[in-house]
Amino acid sequence: MTTLITGATGNVGRLLVADLVARGVDLRALSRDPTKAALPDGVEVAEGDLSSAGGAVFDGVDTAFVFPADEGVDGFVERALDAGVQRFVVLSSLAVSERNARDGGSATAAHHRAVEHAVTSRTDAHIILRPGNFATNLLFWAFPIRSGYPVRIPYPTSSQVLIHEADVAAAAAEALSSPDSFGPIVELTGPASLTKIEQLGAISAAISREIPHIEIGPDEFRADMAQYMPSGIVEMLLRYWSETVDEPEVPLHSQLPEALASRIGGGTPLARWAQDHRSDFTG
Repeated sequence: MTTLITGATGNVGRLLVADLVARGVDLRALSRDPTKAALPDGVEVAEGDLSSAGGAVFDGVDTAFVFPADEGVDGFVERALDAGVQRFVVLSSLAVSERNARDGGSATAAHHRAVEHAVTSRTDAHIILRPGNFATNLLFWAFPIRSGYPVRIPYPTSSQVLIHEADVAAAAAEALSSPDSFGPIVELTGPASLTKIEQLGAISAAISREIPHIEIGPDEFRADMAQYMPSGIVEMLLRYWSETVDEPEVPLHSQLPEALASRIGGGTPLARWAQDHRSDFTG
């Protein structure tokens, strides 16, 4: 039988596909443009997205990895079930967790709650993965660092727990390969809470040079982002960072199956993530 991967060309998806290929899993990846997918040899690439997938996309598929797309998840799950797909592994967010009250009312939580509901309301054969904040969010700093500009940082002493996307891909691969060893919900974060200055320090160590930074206030950040980011997202970030100055995020982990725990332990350190992404910060 075949495993269908949506979001196959994203940060998590590419690593997930590579992991499953190494295991010898028969894969089909969904991509809007198969000619640009650049996935490993032997991976069948079907054209489409969650809104349009149907028919032959589901032929022979018994398991699907569900990426939390902005739209189309409900219809995708309906069509998948009608076509005989038996199990779903869903990429959600820790924002949905009852243990993460800070984010419970956010737009991120609302979106991922709807993604989860699209699956859980239709079938019990699911595993929900809820990762915390991705370290890839730090790629926002890549341009100024590559260019030698100071990184402009609001709330530099705020502390977050950042997860390596490889840990999320590893969890997804294990869930798809050995579903019986998982509970219905798996929560994952990075291993430690680090201030923004410490996060910058991890990147600095990886590229072997000091990175200058400037502390800026909320209004300066709003002005910086006015052309690039919706105001609602800007305000959500500022609120999040301000709250994590005095109340730092803490690592949250579900009890992990032995095979997954042996791979990622309590989470990959940010220093390793920075090494893995060194080229993003050096050009």
